[in-house]
Amino acid sequence: MKSRKTLLRKSRLYLILDGQALNKRFFKKIYPALSDGKINIVQLRDKESTKEQVLEFALNALKYLKADTLFIINDYIDLALADFFDGVHLGQEDMPLKQAREILGKNKIIGISCHSLAQALKAQRAGADYIGIGPVFATATKPDYKPIGLKTLRSLAGKIKIPYFAIGDIQKGNLKDISACGAKRIAVCRAILRSSDPKLAARQLILS
Repeated sequence: MKSRKTLLRKSRLYLILDGQALNKRFFKKIYPALSDGKINIVQLRDKESTKEQVLEFALNALKYLKADTLFIINDYIDLALADFFDGVHLGQEDMPLKQAREILGKNKIIGISCHSLAQALKAQRAGADYIGIGPVFATATKPDYKPIGLKTLRSLAGKIKIPYFAIGDIQKGNLKDISACGAKRIAVCRAILRSSDPKLAARQLILS
């Protein structure tokens, strides 16, 4: 199989499998989308469950991921050490990237949430493997975050050399606006998790 970093560079669609956005009673609806191959990266994010429950959630999801789908855990550095996780995603208030790298080593992927060009440049210099930039638009997933808008997204083009994913209420109707800003990758949550047809939704969310 190709290396994690090679798969990351080729990735275009990133799904945040959020334990609170996803009603676990209907998790089976997501299985076809996870195994279809259009989703390149899956991040498991669960802010409310116990670590044991998060691990159970991860093992359940893992059964449906294709071999070349990158599997990222949000926040939990210790869980990210497990062989089946490809890396960790960290926020601005989480463990410093340098410390996370010392724990995980060079082969695991470390992604950072950024809300400005300055933060993105800092993460790039610090050795982040990828950046999640947003929220571009107001989103129910992160209601306390002020949208950065398309102007900030556009400012990354040509300056950020590592992969970056636009995030924040990205959906089929605004893909052209995202693409016009020079972004080639998106991260979504509710656009797939709350869709009546998650598999079709994923197929419609590929940037040209």
